[in-house]
Amino acid sequence: MIIRSLRNRLAGLFGLIVLGAIAVVYLFVVPPLAGQLRDQKIDALAESARVHVGPLRSTVGRDVPQPQVRNRVRVAAARSGARVTLLDVATGTEGRRLSISEDSRPQTDPGESRFALADGAVLAARTVTGTEPTARGRVAEVAVPLFDDGEVAKVATFSDDLEAVEANVALIRRRVLLSGLVALAIAVLAGYLVARALTGRVRRLERAAHQVAAGDFSTRIEVDSEDELGRLAAAFDDMQRQLRELQTTREQFIAIASHELRTPIFSLGGFLELLADEELDEETRAEFLAQVRAQVARLTKLTTELLDLSRLGSGAVKLHSEPTDLGGLARDVTSEFGPALSEHRSAIELASPADGVEVECDPERVAQVLRILMDNALVHTPPGTGILVTAERFNGEARLAVTDNGFGIKRKTMPHIFEPFFTAADERTRGAGLGLAIAAELAERMHGELRATSQPGSTTFTLVLPS
Repeated sequence: MIIRSLRNRLAGLFGLIVLGAIAVVYLFVVPPLAGQLRDQKIDALAESARVHVGPLRSTVGRDVPQPQVRNRVRVAAARSGARVTLLDVATGTEGRRLSISEDSRPQTDPGESRFALADGAVLAARTVTGTEPTARGRVAEVAVPLFDDGEVAKVATFSDDLEAVEANVALIRRRVLLSGLVALAIAVLAGYLVARALTGRVRRLERAAHQVAAGDFSTRIEVDSEDELGRLAAAFDDMQRQLRELQTTREQFIAIASHELRTPIFSLGGFLELLADEELDEETRAEFLAQVRAQVARLTKLTTELLDLSRLGSGAVKLHSEPTDLGGLARDVTSEFGPALSEHRSAIELASPADGVEVECDPERVAQVLRILMDNALVHTPPGTGILVTAERFNGEARLAVTDNGFGIKRKTMPHIFEPFFTAADERTRGAGLGLAIAAELAERMHGELRATSQPGSTTFTLVLPS
């Protein structure tokens, strides 16, 4: 459980990153740095040797007195700050080697200058640099050949301890380790605190998610920042709002659908009981049968609308676009309403350009929208109301409009007319309030729009499609 905690994992990750950085510095940065310091020490010693070897060149020759040689070696040592050894090549490794240290004290050290004569390159007349381990530790050495008549006669060796360099390297290693440990502790602590803050915000979202899963949409998610978690909280809060609205709509849907279904079912039950009466006269029986047919038609229409609304909500409706003449489609659909228009004692007028209004659309869905608008005009207007159907192209848009000369729609009602189950009609003529909602959804699916305008004596619904 401890390892699975995001807080502990982030803290551990921060620690591993810092630990890796320390390892890289300690293993791959410090060693080259130590080598650079040694090289700098040797280069400085070589430069000092080239500057201060001058007095020693006059010692080349067999007639130079030994005290004078010793004095010049001492002067070179004092000026260079290094231990100077003068080797006579003629006597080789068995000859006398005079060594003067930096404190100008003469001393004999047979092992001091093995480096100078061990490298045959010195006898090839070039300065040689390098390091050599001794009892006191590793030392830097520079061997400078001294010539007599073009031949190497003597070798001047300048040597200096690398103890200071090693001490600096050791100090750097200790500082790196100490600083790394401090940085590691700070990184782990900072990672823990940052992860703690992040996990706190994540836990709030987790608790809210559990509440939503349990059906509780009342808890608001506060958006406390603009970072990724803040945007996630905003998205979660928006999702919760939509779920709350969906829950409300679902409850309303169930309540209204139950009411809409219950009314015709109860009516059917009552009429069937009345029809069972053997003493019922034929005229009354025919009237009851007409009522039964009307209630069955109402149920059929309601179930069809509910099915269409459900399919639209689930995305199951597929569109099949093809070139379509809106004028011709309007003529075909309005001809279907001949009996209904006769019963309603209404006249219909169709206005369309002679050359038609061709548009790329799904003709079946456009016809469905037009049927809904025609039915809406017949149901919610008094008998004898005139209806105008118009197909036209305007401002680069294809428009199919249905206008009736009814009472109009109240201004306070207009914002709600495309909501499911909303209707402003009286009980005698009202439907389930699904038609306009379905029409508006179909228009949106076709990348169009269903618009409504109304005033006393005129109401127009316009289907606008991209041309």
